[in-house]
Amino acid sequence: MDELAARVSAALGVDAQVARTAIGLVLGFLQKESPDGAVGELLDRLPGAREAIESAESSGGGGLGGLLGGMGGLMGLGMKLNGVGIGMNQIQPLGHEIFGYAEAKLGPEKLREIVDSIPGLAQFV
Repeated sequence: MDELAARVSAALGVDAQVARTAIGLVLGFLQKESPDGAVGELLDRLPGAREAIESAESSGGGGLGGLLGGMGGLMGLGMKLNGVGIGMNQIQPLGHEIFGYAEAKLGPEKLREIVDSIPGLAQFV
């Protein structure tokens, strides 16, 4: 998790805690929206992933994102990310970092399984 948080922090220009929270929100979204198989495997291969999800969810997504994040789907995730300090222009680079890292851990087939299971997610990979 530290390596991924460092990559996200550098790519987005945010501090490590914001990066870790954003990663937790994205992984929590994947866990909720995708069938458990490949996502569960990703979480198993990423030490600290489940803790990051718990921590991000307990933060509530922060501010407006916490209030509107209950709308669900990708829009809800975007609002939660915005609430913790990730601008709309940073969401696609965030996705590229997380999904690039996931592909290295799982392989392209398993990543495709996750992406294909969530409508609209492919634009962030």
